[in-house]
Amino acid sequence: MEKKVYSTSGKELRTITLDDKVFGLPVNDDVIYYAITNELANRRVGTACTKTRSEVHGSNAKPYKQKGTGNARRGDKKSPIMVGGGTIFGPKPRDFSYSIPKKAKRLAMKSILSAHAQGERLTVVEDFTVESGKTKDLVTILNNFAKDERTVLILKDDDAKIKQAARNIPNLTFLAYNRLEAHDLYYGRKIIILESAVKNLSEFYAEDKEAK
Repeated sequence: MEKKVYSTSGKELRTITLDDKVFGLPVNDDVIYYAITNELANRRVGTACTKTRSEVHGSNAKPYKQKGTGNARRGDKKSPIMVGGGTIFGPKPRDFSYSIPKKAKRLAMKSILSAHAQGERLTVVEDFTVESGKTKDLVTILNNFAKDERTVLILKDDDAKIKQAARNIPNLTFLAYNRLEAHDLYYGRKIIILESAVKNLSEFYAEDKEAK
C-alpha cells in the first residue's frame, strides 16, 4: 500500500510503502473488541467498598422484644433492611485485570492500523520534534492535518519534547510505536504517524518476531 508523506507544513513530499502485513490486513472486529475490553478492565481501580452488617457501627441489642409488640420480629439496627444498616452483597475491593494472548493483542493492533490505513484516516508525516517544547508550536503543525478531532500521534521513540508540548492539547493522544493502546488507537478520528515510526512498526510487528 502506498501512502503520501507530508511535511510539517502539510505539503506532499514523497510516497512511502506500507507493509501489508501490518497495514493491509483484513479487519478482525472480534479481536479488536477483546483487546479494547481487556485494556478497559485493566484500567479499573477496583476500590469500591461497602460495609456488611458485621462492619457497620451500632449496637447489637434488639430494638424491642421478640413478641407482644405487634411488629415484625427482627434483630439489631445494623440489619440491611434498616437505614444505616449493612449492605447485602455490596462491592468489595477486587482486581479486574486479566491477560489475553500476546498474538491476539498484536493482531488487534495490526487490524486497527489496517482499518485506519484503508479508511484514509492515517496520515504519514516527516520526522519532526518540537525543540521549544511549547504547545503552540505543536498545535501549529497539527492544525495542518487535524482540527478539533480526536487525534493520535504515533512517535518513533520517546520524544520528551513532543510529549512536553502535547500534554496540554485536548483530544490528542501520543503513543510510542512499541506501546500502542487499542482503545485510544481505535477511537482516534485522525492518526498521524511519523515516517520513521512506519518502519519501526513494520519491524516490531513482523511475523518472524511473533514466532519467537
